[in-house]
Amino acid sequence: MEVNIGALKTLLREKFNNNQAKMAETLSINRHQLNNILNHNGKNAGKKVIGAIIKYCDIHNFNFRDYIFLT
Repeated sequence: MEVNIGALKTLLREKFNNNQAKMAETLSINRHQLNNILNHNGKNAGKKVIGAIIKYCDIHNFNFRDYIFLT
């Protein structure tokens, strides 16, 4: 699985006003980890991050497949 970095950046901009700290807190992940993922095209996005994105999508009725590529 891979993170759709473009969609994640759009989510950050539209729902969190480009506030990475707020997004990381909402996803229950480390802010530095989120920053690293965003700056390195989704690399190092492990199970915890992918699970957090899926959980966020479930809660807010988003399709997680828009944010996660199933490979």
